[in-house]
Amino acid sequence: MIIVDEPVVKPVVSVYPAASRAHLEGKSSLLCLASAMFPPLVQFSWKRRKENGPLEELPRDEGEQLEIRESGHTASILLIHQQENSKYKYRCDVLHEGGTVEAQTEQEVSTLPPPLSQYQVKLFCLLYTQLIVKSLVYCCGLSLLMILRNKGPSTS
Repeated sequence: MIIVDEPVVKPVVSVYPAASRAHLEGKSSLLCLASAMFPPLVQFSWKRRKENGPLEELPRDEGEQLEIRESGHTASILLIHQQENSKYKYRCDVLHEGGTVEAQTEQEVSTLPPPLSQYQVKLFCLLYTQLIVKSLVYCCGLSLLMILRNKGPSTS
């Protein structure tokens, strides 16, 4: 057993939006980073707040959590299965031997609309093509009327 005579140092906690391919599947992700702490062992927990509502624990079925540990810092990535049009702000708390440290900021996660289906894309193309054809017919009709008008009555 090794006894180290270093003082306990609380972690510095930061939360960032994390870029990932999950956005393509209608999911969002956040990164919580705990650094500059001693001892290096920490435990993460995520909380959420709905528009001016109370802070609540994140339900287990609302997200997946992945932890990455390296010397000097530990990170938690939260993959959120968020419902469309729901507006939550998320906060990361870190439990450490020196006490619980809360992130100073809350991150809002925006939900992107789900990607268009092939049926919707085909329908959009059909509608766009129909509008172009109508415009062409209208322009040709106007051109024909202008030609006939400029020609005037025939004198034969």
